[in-house]
Amino acid sequence: MTKRHCLTLDLKDDPQLLAEYRRYHKKIWPEITKSICDAGILDMEIYLLGTRLFMIMEVDDSFSFEKKAKADAANPKVREWEELMWKFQQPLPGAKPGEKWLRMERIFKLEVARGE
Repeated sequence: MTKRHCLTLDLKDDPQLLAEYRRYHKKIWPEITKSICDAGILDMEIYLLGTRLFMIMEVDDSFSFEKKAKADAANPKVREWEELMWKFQQPLPGAKPGEKWLRMERIFKLEVARGE
């Protein structure tokens, strides 16, 4: 069974940094793709509006944020990527020190009866 998580983060309001961030995400490092897949993330999309990022992750039953954070901390290439990305990112209001992507709360889901 898959589960969906939605997260958000802000980028710095600088056109050059935004363009560079987009370039990095056109071809992310293969070690980053591997770490995402190894964590039980089946699909991931990131959307941008202005400086606000929105991430949708589809995960399997093996995924947990705690396991992913522990694996990332032990992976030098992921730590390098995250440090590089922090150049572009800024914490959301209310974020704790060091917090980046924040989980969003689903407040609505369309439930339509099928076949009626």
